[in-house]
Amino acid sequence: MREEGALASLERRNERHVRVIQPEVEDRQVLDHAFLADGLGQRLGGSTLTLGGLVKHLAVQEDYCTAVKISGAPMPSVWDDNGWDDDEDWELTSAAGEAPERLYALYDDAVARARETMARVIASGGLDQAAAMELRGGGHPSVRRLVFDLVEEYGRHTGHADLLREAVDGRVGEDPPGDWRPRTIDIAKEG
Repeated sequence: MREEGALASLERRNERHVRVIQPEVEDRQVLDHAFLADGLGQRLGGSTLTLGGLVKHLAVQEDYCTAVKISGAPMPSVWDDNGWDDDEDWELTSAAGEAPERLYALYDDAVARARETMARVIASGGLDQAAAMELRGGGHPSVRRLVFDLVEEYGRHTGHADLLREAVDGRVGEDPPGDWRPRTIDIAKEG
């Protein structure tokens, strides 16, 4: 498979996960602010996981994967004021107190930064170049491996988001409505 084809396949797979996660947690055109605030804080049973926590966690993962692991840069400054020293799950637990608009902005901006970073990285050496991250035993993983890790991270959480959303309003399903498009990524233009 040509490099462009492999990259396009990975991007499509990850963008599909983004398209599944975003409408589960946002559906901004239909839901009012009170529903969003309550819905993003909904929990199931004894779990502390919320839709808002997933949004913030995936924003962190977008930035951590592309900025830190792949590029060797520090986390973007938006994450400077965090609580990771006291709570390693800070992004999951702190989201309950944040406005939906803030969570969406964190996520949308992280996705945009990650896409810009990946475009630069791919242009400068492709998916098989070594990433900045150093493995415990030495060496560096390929950019391809870390992109797959990010796709896996999304895959892990799309099911969580579906269950949480069903608990909020009964909405079920794997895919967003056919005419739905995320604010930051227009698949028709990308495709």
